[in-house]
Amino acid sequence: MLPVTASPVRIEASVDARLSRWLWLVKWLLAIPHYIVLFFLWIGVVLVTVIAFFAILFTARYPRSLFDFSVGVLRWNWRVSYYAHTALGTDRYPPFTLADVPDYPARFDVAYPARLSRGLVLVKWWLLAIPQYIVVAMFAGGWGWGGDWGDGGGWRGGGLMPFLSLVAVVVLLFTARYPRHLFDFLMGLARWVARVTVYAALMTDQYPPFRLDTGGQESTPGPQPDSPPTAPPASPMTKGE
Repeated sequence: MLPVTASPVRIEASVDARLSRWLWLVKWLLAIPHYIVLFFLWIGVVLVTVIAFFAILFTARYPRSLFDFSVGVLRWNWRVSYYAHTALGTDRYPPFTLADVPDYPARFDVAYPARLSRGLVLVKWWLLAIPQYIVVAMFAGGWGWGGDWGDGGGWRGGGLMPFLSLVAVVVLLFTARYPRHLFDFLMGLARWVARVTVYAALMTDQYPPFRLDTGGQESTPGPQPDSPPTAPPASPMTKGE
């Protein structure tokens, strides 16, 4: 069996121990201030991606400050999405920040690439990603950056994720329990969509795997720094030396 390659994208979440049976009915309404802010932030991401395209083309690097901004917007978007319409696994209102919030139930991060391919930047976001866009369209009900990752949120019909999220909260409404297996599956779908989004945004050269990694926590650890080589033990001196 081939080893599982760790993804540079890390997306995690956990379900609140006690979820309200009815709050999910109005979460989309409560999240409207976030949708307004995210609308403008996503405009910024589009502009940043255009700048990054030329930066990668000429320098093979994604400017770190621009990269951190895009990661921050994706992180903010994931928190709002998880709260309001994807999985709806927390009642805790999302914070208004681009920074990571370690104690929030939904977290997102992307490893910064030291170098990116100048050639791939010309084709990966449209040609190479076409098969992934088709899959994402079935999952999220939109194309490319649409659905749960490109528009700041909201219910969009036709996708598997909105449908399963609705099933989960209806079960919660009648049983006061969130179906765990359904949550794990939804996280696998969200993880797949997030990886495609990061790839299309030119933030990694690692092609998204056609693999459903389910569960709230990442199953594969991130890449670890190489350990410094250790010197071999010295051989004991013999009497004749």
